[in-house]
Parts: sequence; structure tokens; C-alpha cells
Amino acid sequence: MSCSFKRIQFTPDLMPSDITGTDVLQDDPITGERKFKFLRGPVFANIILADEINRTPPKTQASLLEAMQEKQVSVGGIIHKLEPPFFVLATQNPLEQEGTYPLPEAQQDRFLFKIFVDYPESEEEIRIVRRVTQQAFGEIQEVCSGPELVAMQKVLLDVPVADAVIDYANRLVRATRAKREGAVDFATNWLAWGAGPRATINLVMAARCYCALQGRAAPAVDDVIRVAKPVLRHRIALNYVGKAEGLTTDAVVDKLIGTVAKY
Repeated sequence: MSCSFKRIQFTPDLMPSDITGTDVLQDDPITGERKFKFLRGPVFANIILADEINRTPPKTQASLLEAMQEKQVSVGGIIHKLEPPFFVLATQNPLEQEGTYPLPEAQQDRFLFKIFVDYPESEEEIRIVRRVTQQAFGEIQEVCSGPELVAMQKVLLDVPVADAVIDYANRLVRATRAKREGAVDFATNWLAWGAGPRATINLVMAARCYCALQGRAAPAVDDVIRVAKPVLRHRIALNYVGKAEGLTTDAVVDKLIGTVAKY
């Protein structure tokens, strides 16, 4: 894609202004007047890679919240709009490693998917080694521009979604909320907290995306089920009982899918 790209290396000493940018006092060489000028940080790009995002304290992690939700940055009382498209990718180190900070729930909720990247298969690893050691990557060809990507996103908004599909996504999410209406018993036993409204929104959006990529006119309940794990696994949290029983959030999502009626 012919979009701007910035990689931000998250470290323990990284400050919020290192990401968003800051006001700097400068002298005008012509008038001699001193005034503040906003120097943009690396967040001002179409695609952001937040590398090892959980190696920086929550205060710095939170500097991405406004950018990811409102697509803007506020510095010194002035709002600076981000150019569309705007997309954030983030990598995490395992929490068992030293120098990591758990991502706040509000930060995790801003991400559409959480995807586990495991070790490659043997044949895949061999191909990786050959390509890297022989520098055999070939020439990368542009496939679309930023405006084209925005246009595709707008087209997706016109894909119709049946009430039954939205209802299923809503019931699936509400089933995770312990001691609330629509919750299932095992959610109360195993979960410290459930998913919020963004989970329902993202389930429907992801299902709509997937069906469009498959060339179908409208998503079905099965499309919601297909995207349920990457959408929900970082939006629910196990309590002490769930952890003691050796469960994972994926296992809870599987049980939810098997329990909540499709229609």
C-alpha cells in the first residue's frame, strides 16, 4: 500500500510526547518573535507498528487511546487530526518475561483482533531462512493507495447485516458478563470481567468484512463464530478460579459458542 508507515519501539523510558509529538519554542528568523511550533510524533502516519507495546508503562501506552478511538491527537489544548486511513498494529512480549507491563483493559479494547503468532512450521521456517539468507524477496509491488483503502472501508459499511446476526453477536457478548442479564453460569464462575459494547460492534464489523472477502452479499451467524476468538480473547479476563482450573480465554469462547443458541 502506498501509505506512510512508522515503527515505534516501546521501551520503559518512552514518554507520551515521544509518540504524539510536542510543542517546541522557536524563534522566527524574520520577525524575531518567539512562538510554539508543534512537532509531530511518529503517530502521524497511516500505519503504525507499536513494537513490544507492553514494555512501556501504562501512562505511555495510554497515549495511543485518543489516536485509536477519535483519530486525533490533543496537545496543548489543540486538536490535530490524523490522516485516514489510520491503523495500529502492536506486538507484545509474554508477560512472563522481565520488563513487561500488562496492557490496560481500555487499551486492549481498542484493538479489533488479538492474534497469536506461534513458531512457524518446519517447511515455513526453511523458506524463511532461504529468503533471508539469500535476500530472495523479489520486488514489492503496490496493490492499493490510501484513498482506495478508505473507499473500500466505506463500501463495507453498505454491506447489510441481518437482525438475527446482530442479535447473536449481542447475546454472545452479554453471556460473558458475570451476574448480569444474559450471562451464563460458567462466566460467573470463571471470568473476572466480560466484554463491553465494542466487542459486539467489532464482532459484527469483522463478520461483515469476512463475508465480503468471500464474495458473499451479507454475513451469517457462522461468520460471527469464525471471528469470535480473535475479537473476544483479549476482552475477557479469567478470575482466580478459571486460572486455577488451567483454562484459557479461548477455551471460554469455545464454550460460549457451544452454549449460546444461534437463533
